[in-house]
Amino acid sequence: MAALLLQPLPVFAITLVGLLIAAWLGSWIRSRASLDEKQRDDFSLILASTLTLLGLLIGFSFSMAASRYDQRKNLEEAEANAIGTEYLRADLLAEADRDKVRDLLKRYLDLRIRFYEADSGSVAGINGETARIQNEMWSAVAGPAKRQRDPVATLVVAGMNDVINAQGYTQAAWWNRVPFSAIVLMGGIAFMCNMLIGYGSHGREMQSRLLAILPLFVALAFMLITDIDTPRRGLIMVVPQNLVALQESLK
Repeated sequence: MAALLLQPLPVFAITLVGLLIAAWLGSWIRSRASLDEKQRDDFSLILASTLTLLGLLIGFSFSMAASRYDQRKNLEEAEANAIGTEYLRADLLAEADRDKVRDLLKRYLDLRIRFYEADSGSVAGINGETARIQNEMWSAVAGPAKRQRDPVATLVVAGMNDVINAQGYTQAAWWNRVPFSAIVLMGGIAFMCNMLIGYGSHGREMQSRLLAILPLFVALAFMLITDIDTPRRGLIMVVPQNLVALQESLK
């Protein structure tokens, strides 16, 4: 079930079918035990309250997903700035060390772009190669720092530390998603809301409108939240535009 939450289109289909079934089930229950006029006012109050709660949960979840998306975009920019800054600081090293560090940074930059554009099956290999080049980059600046032991070497080492830390922050942000329990809670409340709407419907005209429209809108909202919250699937993804721009400038 958790794997399906990574795919916006299956989330839309499952949500739409489930909510239509809930509305039909509520209508079926109404045909067996309908409300009288005295109970309808109380029922309307309960229905309005549950729909308000559902709207608040959807808005809260959308806000969480959008904030995580913005965080991933900001960290991509931070990565590009860290790599570009360290590339310039490599000028402070001796010629042989400078060329080695810059070559490693270019290869590392290519890997970071591939990370943003890769599918889920390729991420493990890219992460392994990234860790290997990070070790090489650290050794490339640690050696001159041990020999020179001056503020200039310290500045280069600090810049490389920022490059490596930026990758860790980005990875953490890509793992940080809307909690599964919040999705389950929203789904349960949406199911009950559609049951209540089906139960309180009046005749075929009401059923033909609300019993199909509300599930469609809620399913679209769920799909949008999943799309924004899923970095590697769907239409809304983080594009490594700053890393690509840096790559072009280094060429």
